[in-house]
Amino acid sequence: MTKKKDINQENKKIWEEYIKNPSDIYDKDQNSYNKIQKSGRFKFDLHGFTLDEANIKVKEIINHCIKNKIRELLLITGKGIHSSTDGDAYISKDLGKLKYSVPEFIKTNSELKKLIISINDAEKKDGGAGAIVIKLKSL
Repeated sequence: MTKKKDINQENKKIWEEYIKNPSDIYDKDQNSYNKIQKSGRFKFDLHGFTLDEANIKVKEIINHCIKNKIRELLLITGKGIHSSTDGDAYISKDLGKLKYSVPEFIKTNSELKKLIISINDAEKKDGGAGAIVIKLKSL
């Protein structure tokens, strides 16, 4: 095993300045409402969201799409293979994962349920089992 080298003061100062304004780091949530693909489909990645955060965000996105006449929504949920819920006896093995909980949230929310035509797994090219496609009604 090799011993890590101590960081010199110059490198430490550079790092501290960089983290104050990391302009070259992509923020996936910034400009999230500008992610309309050429097909007229809105795409959003839910990786890293808790169940509650994802449900709030999904409701917000669906309302945004309806308001802006976007009829299809692609949600990247992931497959849940890295989920830490498997070891928790108080959390459903399936519903503790966004892949299952997000569609269930939509189906059980009376407000959202009225806005949805269908919820299906995405095609393989769009994320397959790690994504869902939601068809929205025209209002």
